[in-house]
Amino acid sequence: MNATAKGAKSNTMVTERAVLEALATIQDPDLRRDIVSLGFVRDVQIDGGTVRFAIELTTPACPVRKQMEEGARQVVAALPGVEQVEVTMTSRVTTSREPQSSYLPEVRNTVAVASGKGGVGKSTVAANLAVALMRAGARVGLMDADVYGPCIPKLMGGGGAPQQTEGGKMIPPLMHGVKIMSMAFFLPKNEAVVWRGPMLHKMVQEFLGHVEWGELDYLVIDLPPGTGDIQLSLCQTIPLTGAVIVSTPQDVALEVASKAILMFNKLKTPILGIVENMSYYACSQCGHRDEIFGHGGAKAASEKAEIPFLGEIPLDPYIRRTSDEGRPVAMEPADSPVAKAFHEVAGALAARISIANAAAGTLRTAPVVVMR
Repeated sequence: MNATAKGAKSNTMVTERAVLEALATIQDPDLRRDIVSLGFVRDVQIDGGTVRFAIELTTPACPVRKQMEEGARQVVAALPGVEQVEVTMTSRVTTSREPQSSYLPEVRNTVAVASGKGGVGKSTVAANLAVALMRAGARVGLMDADVYGPCIPKLMGGGGAPQQTEGGKMIPPLMHGVKIMSMAFFLPKNEAVVWRGPMLHKMVQEFLGHVEWGELDYLVIDLPPGTGDIQLSLCQTIPLTGAVIVSTPQDVALEVASKAILMFNKLKTPILGIVENMSYYACSQCGHRDEIFGHGGAKAASEKAEIPFLGEIPLDPYIRRTSDEGRPVAMEPADSPVAKAFHEVAGALAARISIANAAAGTLRTAPVVVMR
């Protein structure tokens, strides 16, 4: 740009209206509306040739945050008179839950992680999704409702027994930045839970109503495999934001997973999506990829059932090793392929939650979180 053209641009008066019109060309790909009409654009300030504004997303785990920020920066920078653009990305997690609910009054979204059968890595997926959402900047809790095989504390690194408030509520221990509650904290070693339906229902109510969860953006609930009393009690006690189904690619797992989908449909609980775990094995030495249990079955099943596909997690010995060590792989640096897989699934899940809340038509929001 020559000096004359540059001078002409800098002498042009920038208006808030022009900035908003430019930003209205940027769309949220999930909500399918522009960010201005969605109310995402906040605090537009114009100081000579410098334009400052904030974009307030519906989740800190938004998978298109960087693309949206760069797109907004480019369209505003192209306006006559604009010399510098400063964008602040924030989030305000949405909810469709009633704020005065007797259960979990400060929890904005409740997500059940389920499977049709055991052995598909459901608890590992639940733990890593909780950590990935926390790493994105969300406030997260993880409730281990798998009474018969409570392994969340082991996967998350142990931790001490919950403390109690003066009012008698349990305070969930904080592990890797996530609040945890599990029956494993209360069971002596080498003792099994042998409970009938009423005892299971009471445990669900205790974990929902007598735990000091505090303010959470997401409460991830690890369910036992199958379709039993705990699933029924949970869905009858609180209105879930939705459920995530975990399956491996082979036909038998998918066939059983379909039973879980049918159960949630009967209980009028939305299915947020399907995750294909143990999707493939990539050799760490040569990079050769083996599809040990097949591949793509969960995605095909999601398309057939018209349910979102959230992504695939590889079969990797490193996931097993870090899980045994109580160090979820989602805690690894962003350049770790297996950590990246969990973060991508968590981003897709957060997007589906925002879409579900928008569809409910009663969006409520939490305090703003500035994303660095």
